[in-house]
Amino acid sequence: MVDYLANTEINSQRIAAVESCFGASGQPLALPGRVLLGEGVLTKECRKKAKPRIFFLFNDILVYGSIVLSKRKYRGQHIIPLEEVTLEPLPETLQAKNRWMIKTAKKSFVVSAASTTERQEWISHIEECVRRQLLATGRPPSTEHAAPWIPDKATDICMRCTQTRFSALTRRHHCRKCGFVVCAECSRERFLLPRLSPKPLRVCSLCYRELAARKREEEEEEEGGGPGGGGAPGQPRAYLGGAECGASSGDDEDSDEDKEGGGDGDWPSRVEFYASGVSWSAFHG
Repeated sequence: MVDYLANTEINSQRIAAVESCFGASGQPLALPGRVLLGEGVLTKECRKKAKPRIFFLFNDILVYGSIVLSKRKYRGQHIIPLEEVTLEPLPETLQAKNRWMIKTAKKSFVVSAASTTERQEWISHIEECVRRQLLATGRPPSTEHAAPWIPDKATDICMRCTQTRFSALTRRHHCRKCGFVVCAECSRERFLLPRLSPKPLRVCSLCYRELAARKREEEEEEEGGGPGGGGAPGQPRAYLGGAECGASSGDDEDSDEDKEGGGDGDWPSRVEFYASGVSWSAFHG
């Protein structure tokens, strides 16, 4: 499928159409050998509530963004290299169906499709692209994944102290290491999570103790001539080891979406995204 579509005019037109919809805020997507394999709307579980997102599957990247004007304008473009992706199908419940998790070292989140068939199509196409990309790059499958953020509505009390009750005056916070919903008192510490940010980020008290203990062990090994890879002593809040700490995903952009007035929009049948009239979700073959 990739070889068939590569370097074709229809593929170039499709990619140009996606670039146009993201506008100047999006990154250029056209590269030699890059093929747009499919697109569609999936529901992404964000911090405050589940929201529809537009997804585009290329042979080497997964791109998604917020819907401003259906099939005309998108914003908040996110680009995920497929060699970093691992998928995890999630069990069905009465309230949540056709879900799976997209996991990377920097960000992990849950999406759902409109039907079981659609979910299976997305999973099978993504996994095949990941397999081909790993084969082409010679990289092993990713084993370090971020913890997804627990949605705000999942709990009314702090998941660490189990005492503080959230309200309009008592804010929820998220630990960037474990993704738990915690109160301010249980997330006073900051720690450097290199995979996610060059600056120290909020972590809960339990994760801080574990990370700080690991940092001390690395420093002691280094001072004793051992194989440790920690940073310099005297920096208890800076984790410099890197790969062992899977930094938690951040969905901070979702908390600002309502303020920006980005509506989900309708999907009128009279509007064609491509001149060829592609259905949604659609995979090109």
